[in-house]
Amino acid sequence: MKNILFILMMVLGLNASAQSSTDEIKLIQDLYGKSKSDVVKEYLGLSETQYAAFQPIYDSYESQRKSLSQQKIKILEDYAQNYSTLSDAKATELTNANLKYNQDSEKLLAKTHSKLAKAIGGINAAKFVQLELYLQVTIRSEIQNAIPFIGELDQAKKH
Repeated sequence: MKNILFILMMVLGLNASAQSSTDEIKLIQDLYGKSKSDVVKEYLGLSETQYAAFQPIYDSYESQRKSLSQQKIKILEDYAQNYSTLSDAKATELTNANLKYNQDSEKLLAKTHSKLAKAIGGINAAKFVQLELYLQVTIRSEIQNAIPFIGELDQAKKH
């Protein structure tokens, strides 16, 4: 149990709301040498007019996405706290919460894509979604690699 709590504290930090954004920013900066907004801005290559239309939509998206990320952090913390005594009911609760988080994240990205398509065009909106999904998968992969599967630590103790 201490192993999983330590791993989650390293990945997510003790102060989830501030640390999550900091860890995400650090991960992106480590991967690309830039902040996320700089990566997005550079990749999209928008004109000044397009960027002016893009920025408030992006800022709103990031604010909502970060709020959703807090839900994911709570799910991971709950998993860590219940890992060693995980029951069928708790496993179902955590799975349902995680699936809802994934659905809500997809809905937010779809809503943002729709707004961006109107504001900066379909190709630029698609480029944003493509980049955002890439960054999300990269970050989720880092987190997932640090979290043991159900029963994994128990199996390691037996060997």
